[in-house]
Amino acid sequence: MSTVRIRNLEGIDPRAVPLPNGTEVTTGIERRTVDGARVVAQGALGRVIATDEAGITVHVVGVGECRYQRDELTPHRLGQLRYAVARAAHERALAPCAVLEATVGSRAWGLAHEGSDTDRRGVFLLPYSWTIGLADAPETVVSADGSDTYWEFERAVRQGLQGDPNTLEMLWVPDARALDPVGEALLAHRDVFSSVEVYGTFGRYALSQARKLAQSARLAEHRAHALTWLRDDPDATLDTLAVKLAAHTRDEGPDGVARCRQYLKQLYRSMHDQGLLPVASFEALAVFARERSLAFELPRELRPKNAYNLVRLAASAVHWLRTGRPLIRVEGELRERLLRIKRGEVPLTQSLAWAEDFAGELDEARAHTVLPKRPDVQAADALLRAAREESARRWFARAPGPWGADAPEAPAVGHAQET
Repeated sequence: MSTVRIRNLEGIDPRAVPLPNGTEVTTGIERRTVDGARVVAQGALGRVIATDEAGITVHVVGVGECRYQRDELTPHRLGQLRYAVARAAHERALAPCAVLEATVGSRAWGLAHEGSDTDRRGVFLLPYSWTIGLADAPETVVSADGSDTYWEFERAVRQGLQGDPNTLEMLWVPDARALDPVGEALLAHRDVFSSVEVYGTFGRYALSQARKLAQSARLAEHRAHALTWLRDDPDATLDTLAVKLAAHTRDEGPDGVARCRQYLKQLYRSMHDQGLLPVASFEALAVFARERSLAFELPRELRPKNAYNLVRLAASAVHWLRTGRPLIRVEGELRERLLRIKRGEVPLTQSLAWAEDFAGELDEARAHTVLPKRPDVQAADALLRAAREESARRWFARAPGPWGADAPEAPAVGHAQET
């Protein structure tokens, strides 16, 4: 099938296209890491993790974070350049088609500080001309720095019916604002998405993620001990290290030692997959321990921000099941707990235990909930149909605005093999 193609890439400077977060890039200049501890060579491979007015932050696996200017980076793959060009084009073309937007995240929850990011979520409605023909219209438009995400109306409706936390919170934050009557209708009928299913998508999801984080934290602790022991005893073997780890974790005996041996094998294989080890072997792990382990970073998922959001999600689920409304802006003791977690004042294990504490409340709240068992699919379908009909009406009436006389040009199509 023909799809939208970005043609004439030869006329595009790959050092000028905005780079979305997550883009793999090649560095064009030698640069020290943010902490000054390491040097990243020209031509290194990294991933964009943040963008602001001062520049772009790139994470280089096994080395750390560096700051660059845009013209010092190029997308690593042609496909990523195509995506970056398409993303920028869609953002420009469809920005006027937004029908609803809201400030979300810590600023909506009452947990922001002076340096907190401002994150926005919203909904846009495709012009009629973008919904016909062969071109694949975008379902999501994301800003280059990742702070703004807008979903196409149909995608937002489907996500709402699935109980997606990001979508549902967008509809209930205090400053959610309609930019068009189509957006007003979505806000006015947001209750059609509210159901007992938030027990799973908010509550049980938060608890399951907390348990995964607890497992990751244990593995990170084991990794740190293993690297320290290898650095202190370069002659240690896989078997002796497995015995030592089993004793440390109180998982002794033949089965425990076997589990620890398997963990150590998984560790060096994983580090090889990340590009940290030249080969997947215990010997390469020992060299790494002697030369580089002190600079080895904790996994990003173990940072306090992730734990505090899981506690908040679990609390919101309990509140929603009991009252029929989500908990958006937090107050009182819960707010103080969350701020302490966010500031890094609470050990990860304690934060995750607080999340686990909601398990009993969650089940009790579901047993006595005021919410309906399922979202109102018929009402949601009517909302979507009405929005599509309104888009078509404005198009054929050539009404003023981005769905009629001023609609952005629909994307062209070409065969997939075209360049």
